[in-house]
Amino acid sequence: MRKKIDRLTIKGFKSIRDLSNFSLGDINVVVGANGAGKSNFVQMFRMVREMVRKDFQNFIATHGGAAAFLHNGLKATKSIEAEFNLGGESYGFTLTPTADETFAVSESQNGENVGDAISGWVVYHFHDTSERSPMRQSEIVEDCAYLREDAANIAPFLKALREDGPEGIKSYREIVAAVRLVMPFFDDFTLTPVRFGPAEKVKLTWTQKGTDYPFQPYHLSDGAIRFICLATALLQPRPPSTIVIDEPELGLHPQAIAILADLIKAASARTQVVVATQSPLLVDQFAVGDIVVAKRKDGATAFERLDEKDYAAWLEDFTLGELWARNVIEGGPVHE
Repeated sequence: MRKKIDRLTIKGFKSIRDLSNFSLGDINVVVGANGAGKSNFVQMFRMVREMVRKDFQNFIATHGGAAAFLHNGLKATKSIEAEFNLGGESYGFTLTPTADETFAVSESQNGENVGDAISGWVVYHFHDTSERSPMRQSEIVEDCAYLREDAANIAPFLKALREDGPEGIKSYREIVAAVRLVMPFFDDFTLTPVRFGPAEKVKLTWTQKGTDYPFQPYHLSDGAIRFICLATALLQPRPPSTIVIDEPELGLHPQAIAILADLIKAASARTQVVVATQSPLLVDQFAVGDIVVAKRKDGATAFERLDEKDYAAWLEDFTLGELWARNVIEGGPVHE
């Protein structure tokens, strides 16, 4: 049984001064203005996962050192505290900065399986779709155990699904069907391995309806290849207990955003989904209770899950996205 996050507490982390006992559901769509703190919320998931995987100090060193993580710096905040509750089990820690710009770590864990659940969290970030991005390059066929955060192994992962028995084949076919909804001319992936010295590699090759010409990854637009990665992440047959996706709407056509929302809803039956977005159109596709607003309050980030009863009258005349764009839902810039 998957262990989703029921509640979390974060204190002293970047712009998040005090978020106590906050509840998460199966779908959590986090919205807010630029600089409100959505990215910090996302980064906390990545940091906690690296802590459980025992790569924490390297993560801190490569992201600016301890001072960069403390709310308003070393003088204002003496430590970071957090606790995650997952299905009756919990994992918590206190981080105290040291003289060498790292953290002394004090951990507490209640439950045998909570560490395994957290170590499997994935924060997907498909922003880099440039010509040299990893998702457009060849990768060794063996790199297929799980879909990497930046989809660098998208081709071998899809190839493995297609050859992975009934469950994998079903998932593969669902991914192809979803891609066809966004790209009606798309036929199928080819994913033919090519030998590079001692290794076999594969890249995201594909065919178009009506021709057997082998199209290459560089023939895909930024939005198309990003949607392929999103569909694969959300339709994978054995997802982690929680997945986080940062700004999935980038470069997507409005119709593709609506299809993406359907994929998120379907995935939430098998995994907990946290999405950070700035798209009113994506927000429109969800229930009021799925939306979490990040906003600046008294110099820090505050989070609020919306309540249906507070917006029932407004929703008779406006969509949820329109209420956010009009700042009826307080998600716009705040002058401090």
